[in-house]
Amino acid sequence: QVQLVESGGGLVQTGGSLRLACVVSGFTVDDYAIGWVRQAPGKEREGVSCISSSGTDDTTHDADSVKGRFTISRDSAKNTVYLEMDSLRVEDTAAYYCAADASGLCPVNHMYDYWGQGTQVTVSS
Repeated sequence: QVQLVESGGGLVQTGGSLRLACVVSGFTVDDYAIGWVRQAPGKEREGVSCISSSGTDDTTHDADSVKGRFTISRDSAKNTVYLEMDSLRVEDTAAYYCAADASGLCPVNHMYDYWGQGTQVTVSS
């Protein structure tokens, strides 16, 4: 059974850092594209970062809004994907979802196959 479980969200001040974790079961993180998608109240979902599978181009893709501040990484031994978020801004406040694509490629328009339940990130000024 495929399962993605996020953790690490919370309340942080502007300029602070958080690390989100996505623990995966049911498949190996090396074989899927894993991404982070966020949604703020009243706004559309936004793809934040994605890492393609090691069997494809094995690269990372970041939204312009988070480039240089967020880093996605994969720990194969723990079957976990992380999102390190630095220099957080108020506009980063959102529910953050971990998602997976079986093709191994980061999908267009964040049309992933599997989703976690999400973790809330709140950045205060």
